[in-house]
Amino acid sequence: MNKIEKQIAMNIKSEILTSPKTKTQIAKELGISKPTLSQYLSGRILPSLGTFAMLCKVLDCSADDILNVEQK
Repeated sequence: MNKIEKQIAMNIKSEILTSPKTKTQIAKELGISKPTLSQYLSGRILPSLGTFAMLCKVLDCSADDILNVEQK
């Protein structure tokens, strides 16, 4: 995983952890398993584009909130 992907993974983790929804609720709404959600949280994998769009909707955040990465 490159630097940008790591930052995106950290942003996803932040949005998930600050959500009022439980991880179980988020996984269910996304149609994914809890282990898959855990892999997003750990940064082991990133969601597919379709799942990413659903994630933004479920977490009530914009794609910019997650994709906003600093490049140097």
